[in-house]
Amino acid sequence: MNRLVWKLLRQHISIGQLTGFFLANLFGMLIVLLSVQFYRDVLPVFTQGDSFMKKNYIIATKKISALGSFTGRSNTFSPKEIEEMKEQSFTESVGAFTPSLFKVSAGLGMQEAGIHFSTEMFFESVPDEYVDVSLDNWHFDESAQVIPIIIPRNYLNLYNFGFAQSRNLPKLSEGLMSLIQMDIMLRGNGRAEQFKGKIVGFSNRLNTILVPQAFMDWANQRFAPGKEARPSRLIVEVKNPADTAVSDYFQQQHYEPEGDGLDAGKTTHFLRLITGIVMGVGLFISILSFYILMLSIFLLLQKNTVKLENLLLIGYSPNRVALPYNILTCGLNLAVLVLSVGGVAWVRSYYTEIIGALFPQLETGTLLPCWTAGCLLCLAVSSLNIVMIRRKIMSIWKGR
Repeated sequence: MNRLVWKLLRQHISIGQLTGFFLANLFGMLIVLLSVQFYRDVLPVFTQGDSFMKKNYIIATKKISALGSFTGRSNTFSPKEIEEMKEQSFTESVGAFTPSLFKVSAGLGMQEAGIHFSTEMFFESVPDEYVDVSLDNWHFDESAQVIPIIIPRNYLNLYNFGFAQSRNLPKLSEGLMSLIQMDIMLRGNGRAEQFKGKIVGFSNRLNTILVPQAFMDWANQRFAPGKEARPSRLIVEVKNPADTAVSDYFQQQHYEPEGDGLDAGKTTHFLRLITGIVMGVGLFISILSFYILMLSIFLLLQKNTVKLENLLLIGYSPNRVALPYNILTCGLNLAVLVLSVGGVAWVRSYYTEIIGALFPQLETGTLLPCWTAGCLLCLAVSSLNIVMIRRKIMSIWKGR
């Protein structure tokens, strides 16, 4: 049916032009897809324990000076200071660490292993949206008398590689710790009640013994009614941790960022910036290759203008005339997509081995981000090709 059109296409096609388009498009697509996949694979290194797109969090405390210690100066944040933090241009949101206003003691024992701990301790809570552990079991039921607890992952490491190592005690995995229940005793306001404590997760972001906000509000009201729980720490979500306004404001207010949250946030922001630049270069190359392809197709159509007009005059529809050109461009785009994904998979096999050796706890993802981005890009480019070829054929058909 389209044998004549295919014959015209084969007679005047430029292998050199199509090869140039193919290689340029392959190179551009490979850069774009590799950037997307590498970003998705490497980002968890900087956001351990968090969701894929970790937000930039900084935990703020007030500096403790020698003079302030002797004068009894408070290191808690007032409601006014919290509101001022929320109003800063670099701030997305602010959450407060709510302290426990009652006494807490905990006992932990395993009779089979001959282990028993008993200690005074404390609780803190933050709003659920700042918790970096799954919230599936993060709820408090007063009737069940069970308190969900999240502890810092470095607490477990201190026990395993410090205390247990020096006492020849068995080491505990995260899975085993989640099976152990603690005996929790709460005292205050003339009350003493016993609960069970269940460890439901380990946090990399929050260096505290964490309980649900709902439990903390209930317990403070029950065991310390009338007292105000003023936070000594704030968790601040910032737009850009590399913004100098963050460090300037902290210095001005004599606040300190806890841990390396600010540095990790800067590193993550830098990774996003570099990935964006690389993806931009890849997209630019893809656009140039798209231009080369369209130029080649238009030259073919221009060479065959008279013959194509004759085909249209003898009854060929514009769609039938455009079909071989559409098949050619879509076939090339599909071949570029498949080879690009294959190239990404090959390169990824090398860098995932290195990342796995450096960070054994890191879970390896799939090629889904690469396939998704590639299919969307291929669909967009092929659609534009079809539209532009059809417009050119229609202009020939109408004699323009």
